[in-house]
Amino acid sequence: MGRFSDFFKREIIFSISLILAIISCFFVRPSLDYLNYINWDTIILLFAIMLIVEILKNLSVFEILVRKLLVKVKNTRGLVLFLVFTCFFSSIFITNDVSLIIFVPFAILALRKVERIDLAIFTVSMQTIAANVGCMVLPIGAPHNIVMYTVSKIPFASFFLLLLPYVIVSAVFLVVLSLFISKEEITLPKLGRVEVNRDNFLKRVFTGVDYYLLLTFIALFILIGNLENIPFFNVLFTKSIAGNEVLWGVAASQVISNVPAAMLLSGFSSNYEAIIIGINIGGFGTLIASMANLISYKILVREHGEFKVKYLIVFTVLNVILLAILLGVHFFVG
Repeated sequence: MGRFSDFFKREIIFSISLILAIISCFFVRPSLDYLNYINWDTIILLFAIMLIVEILKNLSVFEILVRKLLVKVKNTRGLVLFLVFTCFFSSIFITNDVSLIIFVPFAILALRKVERIDLAIFTVSMQTIAANVGCMVLPIGAPHNIVMYTVSKIPFASFFLLLLPYVIVSAVFLVVLSLFISKEEITLPKLGRVEVNRDNFLKRVFTGVDYYLLLTFIALFILIGNLENIPFFNVLFTKSIAGNEVLWGVAASQVISNVPAAMLLSGFSSNYEAIIIGINIGGFGTLIASMANLISYKILVREHGEFKVKYLIVFTVLNVILLAILLGVHFFVG
């Protein structure tokens, strides 16, 4: 029982998705039609991206580059901005989750080196926002956008232009936040050479892939496919979601996170542009609005458990403010 409990806590999204998918199977008899529920293009694309990311991660490509650039930072504000926008730019290409897995620990290390760990709460909160903003730039920047890109068939350029206003406003928001950090001179000590381990390289690449994320997608596809075939839910969701995709995307993300929200909404509405806007805005707000939010929280709390409550307060306040601003942008642009 203890092992099951530990697994459930560690892979909570997968566990809940699997349980719900199994429950839905009692209402729609299992058959080979289930295979048609699954968007295999999404699964294959996500797997390919995760393999590429694991190769880059194991080669320490981004960390080597960041360490070389970091020596040019001269003050606390510059350091925080550097750490934050590292997450922004890296999440464009290696997804928001992976960006935080790599650079939140790096940020904590850098702040310790300059004896400014007091800035960790604000910095990690901003890094998480930055990763969720950067992942909007390209459809390969986050799992929820990979889903929507494969389902909607929207061209790269159109996807970029659709979310560009929200990216710009959010980037300005991050810069404005940085103005609250004083500019105190710092000298970063040598961080040491990054060693690249080439032993069992391919094995480490393949074992590093998040297969539970792929299984989560498959479970969610089965769940949504079954819901579509249950008349009550089909009518309920279709009527309530139609015309309210953005608000549904935001609201659903706050409760079930934006990946399941993307899959749920795209199963009952073809207004894909509105769904894309809703789930991306919806990544801001609560701690569970995006899986990336949970990742940075867990990393920080593991290193500094004493920051838990204060981080939740700071993170939530900043995210709710940005969420309100982006909703305002939507209603203005729309």
